[in-house]
Amino acid sequence: MFNHNRGLWGYTGLAGDGEPLTIQATGIGGPSAAIVLEELIALGATRAIRVGTAAALEPAEPVRGRPLIVERALCADGTSRALGAGDWAPADRGLFEALTRSAPDAARCAIVSSDLAAGHERAPRERWRAAGAAAADTQTAALFALGALRGVAVACVLATSAGAAERELEAALACGRVAAAALSVS
Repeated sequence: MFNHNRGLWGYTGLAGDGEPLTIQATGIGGPSAAIVLEELIALGATRAIRVGTAAALEPAEPVRGRPLIVERALCADGTSRALGAGDWAPADRGLFEALTRSAPDAARCAIVSSDLAAGHERAPRERWRAAGAAAADTQTAALFALGALRGVAVACVLATSAGAAERELEAALACGRVAAAALSVS
């Protein structure tokens, strides 16, 4: 562990390929994630992969329990809009392709990033599905928008709810391994 800045744990060390790797918690939501990424960019970060969780939007069963490699995020949050994103914020193409090579069986999809959790009764789940989103989170669009604004490659791999906590932990660890592998080849 190298820091506990803003109450968020950060680790740095060498990845399996011998290259430096930082793993940094970002908190919850677009504002927190954008602040953390902005600080990492100021420290010299040129590539970032969000590893996190998302809620599958029913009837998106093909993505439930599988790693999701996010191609683009529907901007239904305030942070991505404040950063100048339009309706959609795309992942960095090079990092997206590195993730897909690292996990050929993962689902590739669009998601929605919202200030509301997908389970909130006011969340417009039907509208998000109709727009093409397979899952929902609170951070990805903001990170994609900030990466584009700052010229930093940003991509995302997410674990979706698989039911049991043990399976969710396994899915999250698998996503972390996919991200580390993608960073070592990109």
